[in-house]
Amino acid sequence: VQLVESGGGLVQPGGSLRLSCAASGFTFSSYRMSWYRQAPGKERELVATISSTGGYTNYADSVKGRFTISRDNAKNTVYLQMNSLKPEDTAVYYCQGLGYRNYWGQGTQVTVSS
Repeated sequence: VQLVESGGGLVQPGGSLRLSCAASGFTFSSYRMSWYRQAPGKERELVATISSTGGYTNYADSVKGRFTISRDNAKNTVYLQMNSLKPEDTAVYYCQGLGYRNYWGQGTQVTVSS
């Protein structure tokens, strides 16, 4: 089983990034997928969730209207489009798959700084 995140990096405030999480080794289309983040010295927090079919999404208040979660079950991939990024969005972003089991990726660093 693997969840491999990509797309992180350094971006200026107001900029955009698109994170991807490629899944393998389990039935991706049966799993609810989420993005979490963890900033230095803080607890891991839920950023966004998408249901197995993509018909339901939910967001943390801090990212509503700026971030969009989506998935492509044919490609076994979940995405997080992040717009209007702020310095407080700086964190390691993790992909999670929740279903019969709970799977985590290794994380990708997002740094928002001028």
